[in-house]
Amino acid sequence: MSAARTTATATATATATTDLTVTGMTCAACVSRVEKRLARLDGVTATVNLATSTAHITHPASYAPAELVAAVEAAGYGASPRAAEPEPESSADAGAADRRALIRLLAVAVLALPVLALSMVPSWQFENWQWFCFALAVPVATWGAWPFHVRALRGLGHATATMDTLVSLGVAASFGWSCYALFFGGAGSADYRMPFTLLPMLGHGTHIYLEGAVSVPLAVLAGRVLEERARRGTGAALRALARLTVSEVALRGDDGTETLVPLARLRVGDVFTVRPGERVATDGVVVDGASALDLSLVTGESEPVEVGPDAPAVGGAVNAGGLLHVRATAVGADTQLAWISRMVTDAQTEKASAQRLADTVAGIFVPTVLAMAVTVLGFWLGAAAAPEAAVTAAVAVLVVACPCALGLATPTALLAATGRGARLGVLVSGARALESLRVIDTVVLDKTGTLTTGHMSVTALTARPDGLGADAVLRLAGAVEQGSEHPLGRAIIAHARALPTLDALPEVADFRATAGVGVTGLVEGHRVEVGTPRSDLTGVLADAVRTANAAAHTSVQITVDGVPEAVVALGDPLRSDAYRAVDHLRRLGVRPVLATGDRKAPAVAVADALTITDVHAGLTPADKAALVAELRSRGHRVAVLGDGVNDAAALASADLGIAMGTGTDAAAAAADVTLVRADIHAVADAVRLARRTMATIRANLVWAFAYNLVTVPLAATGWLDPMLAAVAMSASSLLVVANSLRLRTWQPQSPRPVNSRPTRASSRTAPRGLPASRLTDRT
Repeated sequence: MSAARTTATATATATATTDLTVTGMTCAACVSRVEKRLARLDGVTATVNLATSTAHITHPASYAPAELVAAVEAAGYGASPRAAEPEPESSADAGAADRRALIRLLAVAVLALPVLALSMVPSWQFENWQWFCFALAVPVATWGAWPFHVRALRGLGHATATMDTLVSLGVAASFGWSCYALFFGGAGSADYRMPFTLLPMLGHGTHIYLEGAVSVPLAVLAGRVLEERARRGTGAALRALARLTVSEVALRGDDGTETLVPLARLRVGDVFTVRPGERVATDGVVVDGASALDLSLVTGESEPVEVGPDAPAVGGAVNAGGLLHVRATAVGADTQLAWISRMVTDAQTEKASAQRLADTVAGIFVPTVLAMAVTVLGFWLGAAAAPEAAVTAAVAVLVVACPCALGLATPTALLAATGRGARLGVLVSGARALESLRVIDTVVLDKTGTLTTGHMSVTALTARPDGLGADAVLRLAGAVEQGSEHPLGRAIIAHARALPTLDALPEVADFRATAGVGVTGLVEGHRVEVGTPRSDLTGVLADAVRTANAAAHTSVQITVDGVPEAVVALGDPLRSDAYRAVDHLRRLGVRPVLATGDRKAPAVAVADALTITDVHAGLTPADKAALVAELRSRGHRVAVLGDGVNDAAALASADLGIAMGTGTDAAAAAADVTLVRADIHAVADAVRLARRTMATIRANLVWAFAYNLVTVPLAATGWLDPMLAAVAMSASSLLVVANSLRLRTWQPQSPRPVNSRPTRASSRTAPRGLPASRLTDRT
């Protein structure tokens, strides 16, 4: 493994975080033991994840990773520093481990099944059948159960007990009693026959329990193989992200030649080639070519994104069209793909509050079960029951107890949910964020860049009826604005270049710009002016100005050779999904609040289009944070959705911060949830995913606790055979993992309308500027 991923934090006492891969953990008791061992070090706290076999450790910077590894090894487990970069899973290593486990399972099954058949069907028992079964049971109870015995002895050496201790003792007790019965108890005679019942033998007589000695390893090994495959499935999304990286890239030289080099040699500023069907090697900007990029596996966007010169290209995207030359802007750990992988990985190290309770219980679970097994054995012997019946009841208690389900309840669900969220373009920072996301009832929405695109664009162009015509006027205006750097000018240029009949904008001469007034220049012999509308406009041009003002848009007048030819309205348009997203949040019981630093008129216009009634305009960053504090003081669970530096304070002060991935680094750093794609409808998806995930975690924990509360007393009172106990124990873990796996296939669905007083959002009349079809789009 490479060097540990260690991040220093500048605080009064310097701290750092280190991630370790921990091997040998099999249940929640192991998790508790590793955490307690690390906590013995001064200033060290650790969160251990059973599903990913990782430990996320916060510690004083003075500790070296080797010291943390030594602490884990002192607890009886293996440890190694975790790789700094997300790596694709080694299929060779995983395949070899799977093959070894499968070979052991198949060998145990071949040996154990005849023993089970002869023990369960008395009519099949022949002379000396018990010795035949004994010969088959010896390798099962020793070699087949060897991993459990080794881990149990290792734990004993560290004065600890785990799930493997229970299994090892159960196998040893069943096999030991059977040896006694065969060699000293009269069960070794050639004509010996044994009846079968699913309940422990309560009467006196000599019985052997070789079926218990072989069924326990068989059931537990089978459960572990299936469980490991299922657990690996819950992390499939993260591995899919890692596989999006390429190993080699076509580096383009200054002379236009291309050289195939390893990705590690690529540097910021290098230009590389992306051919159709290939993945973009790293984040960059297109310098030449035009194509469509498939970002579905990176950001969750289903539609390919058209790109051309100066357009950003995201590493991992598939080139679905033409040839592209891209200049690298980020490499290695600085790319968006690496950032997404880190977010998902870090999220999976957190624990829900309910899981912390489960881990606490698991820490004392195994010693309690051991004490109960001894008590059960003593009780049955004291009640004058047959010794074999007492041993069987004690073995059943040892085998049926299952702390595994307690340890897997949260991490498997979190693995599946965070992976699924990443595929949908929603990055969740961890379990606490999911818990907060599930219960929010108010969301504070920023306007610019969040509900709107954040870029000025032409919303309307009105030309004089008997004039030059809209396209001709727009062409002249775009040409004169080429000398301007004003956002309004750039919007007019972009709109002009989109004209289907335009090959290129003409040149401008004698260009002049006057602050607060506009620009003027000579284009093809015409004096063209673009600036503030004059007060003496009449007719359709005057109407266009009034319409733009009513919509809180900016209007500019285009004058050609002293004659007013057109009025252009410009504004920051709503995102195409804004209305649907706000409507769905409202249907989920989340109240939208608009908070912006913009003027009141644009804010009210946006709120009116989205049917938001609670509007706050002209706010400073401190005002936004104060608004969040006020809402929380009223008992609301508040989320903030923003994208700019001015939103960072509000994001940090809310119960939950949600940042647009297209926004600033400051906003993303202060947020708990990040939307990778520019689609605020993902907020509603995130709320529904959080609610489903927390419901799954609660169901897993209820099952894990209920299973042990029911089965352990049944085993103690003699109502559960060790063979059935082993099957039940393995099934309990599998059910938890299978329930979590359902989150991998979760699909966003729109909620049904609630039966409540109709709101403006539920009106059958579409808000101004929105198509009526938006109201019925519920996908």
